[in-house]
Amino acid sequence: MEESLCAVEKRGRVHVITLTGAEEHRLSPALLSALRSAVAAARRASPGALVLAGEGKFFSNGYDLAWARAGPAPAPGHRLSEMRAAFRGLVADLLALPVPTVAAVTGHAAGAGCALALAHDAVAMRASRGFLYMSEVDAGIKIVDFVGELVRQKVPDAAARRDLVMKGEKMTAAQAARRGIVDAAVDGGVEDVVAAAVAMAEELAARDWDGENLAAIRKDAWPVLWSKVKDYGGDVLARPRLLLATRRSISRCICIRQNLSRFHQKQFLPTFLLRLVRALSQQLRNDQRPKHVTR
Repeated sequence: MEESLCAVEKRGRVHVITLTGAEEHRLSPALLSALRSAVAAARRASPGALVLAGEGKFFSNGYDLAWARAGPAPAPGHRLSEMRAAFRGLVADLLALPVPTVAAVTGHAAGAGCALALAHDAVAMRASRGFLYMSEVDAGIKIVDFVGELVRQKVPDAAARRDLVMKGEKMTAAQAARRGIVDAAVDGGVEDVVAAAVAMAEELAARDWDGENLAAIRKDAWPVLWSKVKDYGGDVLARPRLLLATRRSISRCICIRQNLSRFHQKQFLPTFLLRLVRALSQQLRNDQRPKHVTR
């Protein structure tokens, strides 16, 4: 975890992860990696709850589009895909976390930064500064499947969801609270919002819920969202593309084996070569089984 990007502190039973500095907290690969490391570290420490906050006027201003556009073509598309994949993994990590999570939206939360706030169990938002803003429609960026599903599940009112996603409306804390998107609009400064979020988290931690059951309920409550992110979570070693490639290799190997068997029946193929292909196909079957590790 890079201390320059985020810091972790413990307040009672609550782990607080803070995006440090006065910048926009753009979700670059480096920041996403630091966040995932911080969440993993918090999980290992078994806190009662988790709070995510940001310093300065931004909670997070979304993906680091300047970094995405900095590379030569077709780098922008590849780099944006890289950030989306890492963010998908972060959402999976939060959904699978065996403790309650609270976002302390201390400033503007735009694009993927808005989605990051909504990925928590509860949201406390600063009343005097900051907007929830799904900026994709204004920025000309596609909302990918898991973000669309996240917004659909966490913004229950269809009209509010339309205004947020299709109109790019910038919602204040009071508006978001009134429309059921955030849990509390908090007066005061950054520290007041963080303190309110910690108090919410402490209240949830005091319930002493079974952590694994909590994570299972969260996944079952939003099954479509979980299905779109689960293969990118921190406890999964194999990735969908790797599994797909393995399955394709197995299919090709089986096809080759069947064809070679026909040749062997006609005495066109040495027995040792047929045995080699059979052994290879069996090894590929064994290798396709997902292996789970704890990071």
